[in-house]
Amino acid sequence: MSYTVFIPTAGTGSRLGGITKYLNKSLVSIGNKPTITRIFEMFPEDTKFVMGLGYKGELVREYLSLAHPEKDITLVDVYPYEGPGSGLGFTMLCCEKYLQEPFIFCSCDTLVTEHIPAPDHNWMGYDSRDNLSQYRTISFTSESKVWQINEKGKNLGTSPEPYIGLAGIHDYKSFWNAMENHREQAIMEGEALGLRQLLPHGISAQKFTWFDTGITVELEATQKRYHQSGDPNILPKADETIWFLNDRVIKFSDNTSFIANRVRRASLLESFVPKIMGHTKHMYSYAYVNGDVMSKCVTLPVFSKLLDYSKHFWTLADLTEDGEKEFHRSCMKFYKDKTYERVQLFYKNFNKTDAVTIINDKKYPTLQFMLDSVDWEYVADGMPGQFHGDFHFENILYDKEKNTFCFLDWRQSFDKSISVGDIYYDLGKMLHGLIMCHELVAKNLFEVSWQGNTIRYDFNRKHILVQCEAFYYKWLKENGFDDRKTKLMAALIFLNICGLHEYPYSLVLYALGKEMLYNNLKEYGYERNLE
Repeated sequence: MSYTVFIPTAGTGSRLGGITKYLNKSLVSIGNKPTITRIFEMFPEDTKFVMGLGYKGELVREYLSLAHPEKDITLVDVYPYEGPGSGLGFTMLCCEKYLQEPFIFCSCDTLVTEHIPAPDHNWMGYDSRDNLSQYRTISFTSESKVWQINEKGKNLGTSPEPYIGLAGIHDYKSFWNAMENHREQAIMEGEALGLRQLLPHGISAQKFTWFDTGITVELEATQKRYHQSGDPNILPKADETIWFLNDRVIKFSDNTSFIANRVRRASLLESFVPKIMGHTKHMYSYAYVNGDVMSKCVTLPVFSKLLDYSKHFWTLADLTEDGEKEFHRSCMKFYKDKTYERVQLFYKNFNKTDAVTIINDKKYPTLQFMLDSVDWEYVADGMPGQFHGDFHFENILYDKEKNTFCFLDWRQSFDKSISVGDIYYDLGKMLHGLIMCHELVAKNLFEVSWQGNTIRYDFNRKHILVQCEAFYYKWLKENGFDDRKTKLMAALIFLNICGLHEYPYSLVLYALGKEMLYNNLKEYGYERNLE
């Protein structure tokens, strides 16, 4: 039978803490797909959905328009969605007129692996947990007939089991009568109040394998459960993410100008990047491109082909005298000013201070002293041209059959320009990716300790990437690029990103960046005396 599923998404997802600062909890990633898409996949293709929108509701609406335009989804705005008068029951009552038929209630943080029965009878889903204190529970007979629905902390009856927020509601008229007649209580108790009214009609207890994405500990376990070995390696960022669906990829950012400029730049880079399929204020989508990310298929011959192909991408810009001055100012701002700002952000985010430090048993001066020693005019004397902006192996696809490359996740701008950037920034990004492998970082194959002013760190590397790094230096020289500037750029990149990543990986990035900067300054001798 065809039926409707109700999914409430209005709540703030407070149990997930900072994870939902920028996203509704139905959009939290599970195996590189949002939870809501995982929920849709649990039901037949012809299922109709009704969803209550509140907190970050505009993002849910945007995502659905890009990811699931073919689905029959009724969206209902819920206000208030927090504070006095709000609650799950209020969200349901806002959607009542669209649910005047047997329907399924599915929490937006509930995933199951088994077949979900149609609402051709009343049923409630359950699973087992060791600690029942944080769950509403159900008590049922040996014939799986529910005889009691218990609130959190009131586990009555014999061997109650946690209710998982998934229920089939066949006798919908009785359900809604109870919700309407006890409105204030229903706002607080949610669907449980209406389900209690159905106990005389009969409710069966349905066992599921339950993955709860609504609390941090279980979310982490769920993400591991859904992770597959071939999934892209995406290092987490709080305010942006990327989702991979069957036929499309969707990029989200909290920064609307970020998205707008990404879309504009895609038209400039159209022969090198995927074509944009659609976009909203906070997201854009593009068709899924066949191929493997370079980190999974790189060999020295393939890397050599990539570098030769990239030479055609890095076309030089013909700037006027005023354009050259503006480009130089942009480079100075992009490199010097941003580096100082980002280092301060690192100290603030991780409660660290600049100091003379011992890194892996070697003494280094303060980072401030080292940055002040950099010849910033040399750094800002860039190579203006077409650029990518985040040019590393996780953002480059290689199709072995077609012997073609495709560039992903391009930067939205270089300072304020969407058309002209510094090619040396791409060269430095490539080197940073050869040194620090995202795939191994995602597996936590690094270690770091920071005690007082002593830092010890180490990280795993792939032998092929070490080989590629050696080949890269040779290629840079043979093709007229400045290898010392490329190395310096990589050091600055590590220092720029250390404040943006999660602890403790952030500490590794800082220590590595500081060490590389020192070595570069000493090796090429265009700094003040560092001793």
